[in-house]
Amino acid sequence: MDAIRLLTDQHRKLESLMKTTLEAQQPKPRAAALAQVGDDLTKHITSEEEVFYPAVKAKRTEDILLESLEEHLSLKRLLADLIALDPAAETWEAKFKVLKEQTEHHHKEEEENLFPKVSKALESGELDALAQQILASQQKLQSAGAPRDAVTEQTDKAAPLK
Repeated sequence: MDAIRLLTDQHRKLESLMKTTLEAQQPKPRAAALAQVGDDLTKHITSEEEVFYPAVKAKRTEDILLESLEEHLSLKRLLADLIALDPAAETWEAKFKVLKEQTEHHHKEEEENLFPKVSKALESGELDALAQQILASQQKLQSAGAPRDAVTEQTDKAAPLK
């Protein structure tokens, strides 16, 4: 599997998980669903920032990547707010809907603007190798514990474009 297919598949999985999370009405199922969304979203964002974006930076994508990093910051801030918020709180659902909408917007921009440029700029073997690096990064994050816990310390500024 190549990196673009991997990331696109992860986009669909995240969107599905977010839909399921919104359907949860009780605090305990909401909290459990948010934990899964938080971990998956954090692994996805982090692997993009640490592996995918640096690998494609030189392919005339810098303007898109800088905007994507700012969108990641917004997602991290919303996720950090939700982690700290009681799932029974009146504002929980509204805040989660904003997270879902911003995530879907970010996915759409990557898929329509960034991924086509990358697909043209990198060879098939390069995209396959990149997918393996992304998966390794995500597995490392998961094996270290709950990836979502790191988000609360990443909300002051966007990650640098390496």
